[in-house]
Amino acid sequence: MSNTTKTFPKLAVPGFSFGDLLGMFKRSDVGFAIGILFIIMVLIAPIPAWMLDLLLATSIIMSILILMTSLFIQNPLEFSSFPTVLLVATMFRLSLNLASTRLILSHGHEGTAAAGAVIEAFGHFVMGGNFVIGVVVFTILIVVNFVVITKGSGRIAEVAARFSLDAMPGKQMAIDADLSAGLIEQDEARKRRKELEDESAFFGAMDGASKFVRGDAIAGLIITGINVVGGIIIGVLQQDMELATAASTFTILTVGDGLVSQIPGLIVSIAAGLLVSKGGVSGAADKALMKQFSHYPKALGLSSGVMLLIALLPGMPMLPFLFLGGGAGAIAYWLDKENKRAVINTAATKAKAEVVEKAAPADEPIGQSLKMDEIKVEVGQALIQMINSKVGGGVGERLTDQIKALRRQLAIDMGIIMPSVRVLDNMMLDSNAYVIKVKEVDAGSGRIYPNQYMVMNPNGGPVDIPGINTLEPTFGLPATWIESEHHQDAQIKGYTVVDCATVLSTHLTEVIKNNVAELISYADVQALLKELPKDQQKLVEDIVPAQITVSGIQKILQMLLSERISIRDLSSILESIADAVSMTRNPTLITEHVRMRLARQICAANQNHTGVLPIITLSPHWEHEIAESLIGSGEEKQLAIAPSKLHELMNGIRERFEDAARIGELPVLLTSPSARPHMRALVDRFRPQTTVMSQNEVHPRAKLKTVGAV
Repeated sequence: MSNTTKTFPKLAVPGFSFGDLLGMFKRSDVGFAIGILFIIMVLIAPIPAWMLDLLLATSIIMSILILMTSLFIQNPLEFSSFPTVLLVATMFRLSLNLASTRLILSHGHEGTAAAGAVIEAFGHFVMGGNFVIGVVVFTILIVVNFVVITKGSGRIAEVAARFSLDAMPGKQMAIDADLSAGLIEQDEARKRRKELEDESAFFGAMDGASKFVRGDAIAGLIITGINVVGGIIIGVLQQDMELATAASTFTILTVGDGLVSQIPGLIVSIAAGLLVSKGGVSGAADKALMKQFSHYPKALGLSSGVMLLIALLPGMPMLPFLFLGGGAGAIAYWLDKENKRAVINTAATKAKAEVVEKAAPADEPIGQSLKMDEIKVEVGQALIQMINSKVGGGVGERLTDQIKALRRQLAIDMGIIMPSVRVLDNMMLDSNAYVIKVKEVDAGSGRIYPNQYMVMNPNGGPVDIPGINTLEPTFGLPATWIESEHHQDAQIKGYTVVDCATVLSTHLTEVIKNNVAELISYADVQALLKELPKDQQKLVEDIVPAQITVSGIQKILQMLLSERISIRDLSSILESIADAVSMTRNPTLITEHVRMRLARQICAANQNHTGVLPIITLSPHWEHEIAESLIGSGEEKQLAIAPSKLHELMNGIRERFEDAARIGELPVLLTSPSARPHMRALVDRFRPQTTVMSQNEVHPRAKLKTVGAV
């Protein structure tokens, strides 16, 4: 048996085969175009009754498919082709209406089967032999479709399109904001923008497509009237039928045709209403409705009670209402139990997750390692009681109270709020040792002994009490740790007696004052500016950022704090800055101008107990040497003094201050305004606790006392 290959016969067109024609139908775009052309051909050319039956069945199946798809989709955009489908379905039904009208008017005199079996079956089934019933049913279907469903869904689509268009700019800005904040990636932002555009286009198309359904209903009503009147005229005048026979025959055919076309139209209208009313509801329609109805079983229970009350009304059929009321009550009871069980299960699952989370702690994010404590005190094992003491009056409580008092006092003295102090244990330290860290860098350390007291001789001599000889950690003065039993003896002898918590807090105070310039951050300066009185806020608005930035103000405040000048009078400082920025933008020169404005405050801070400002002056010789050693031009001058002369100058300053200390004075070094910044920079390296003032910073009412000259 030979293998033979069957080939499609050649068509009359050279080079075009029947296989090529089948290939065209396999392509969806070509098939869709041919389907649209077929609908147009049905509008023009007559078709036989058997083909009309097939096409009417196709119309019914298509409308049911559209309705089921509208029910099962999760969101309206999944059926974004609905406006196009609606147009095609409407045109298809109108073409079938015209084809059936042609058959009814041409062959209606032959009987009720003239327009096919489908129309005949609908006419007899719905009307039951009485064409008046058919007319009434058809009219009601038209009213339901045109007045209720089509009008309502059209209004929903119109409002949804308007709101979607109005909300588009805000939604696009929200997407751009999420993208800028790094919450979403570029691809996700592009996807959201596409969904937003599709949603707006869909509801806009639905607003116009709803007019198709409305026009379909009106066209069906007009076509039905034409068929009845035209059929009776043709039957009586042309086919010699009796008026009653013609009216019955053509009415059955016309109403059957109207029902066959309007029932699919009604189904598609319902699908359109479901689709446009689905905005804001996610999930299939049945799941969304059941979820929302079942969420409130009390409503179902009250409905059950109302139905049971109606059943008890006189003359009311009891059985239907009892059945529905009992069923609704049972469902409400079951839903209430299910909701309570779901709540219990959710709570149990959450509790189990919390237990698992606590049992297996997650790794600390790497970002946590970047966080830094501004001020931290680490203590050895013997000093842990200073942290954990809970007993009233205990060492731990005294330390906590003193740190709180320290923060309050620094706010008063320096004008800044000290960061929180973190106190924790460090097993790597010696048992009685502690370390004070500023921004994770060691800034001070010492050894203290709980339940003991540090004793110092005010005269600088030795302490005549047995104990552990040491150096006071803050200032390096000789001291002795004694047992608590010798406490009263030390006080009787006039020694200075300090407990361990006070030793630590005093050391902490000095460390903070020495590093206070590093502790005032950009955010702290912003907070200080915001807390100014309202009448001073206008000054801030005038100079920031037009004349000086917040970081520039931060730099000036840091320079003041580095010399332990309080910035509590921030209003005066800002006024002085406003005056100075018109002349210079150099932070050092602006700071010098601010110091002149704070002359009263600086003098008061350095007075002795008698209200006198002790000073050590810089001789004209050294003033001249410093002026000659300045190099550079303008505001960028720097001091370049010879090392031998620098050594001589520092020795002279050290000797004069030591002489003053012997007579109980703590003087300031007084220089000329031009030399003050440079002298401060030099003295800060050798004697940082020395206050350097310029002659312009001496208040006119200050009482001066010269205790020496360099």
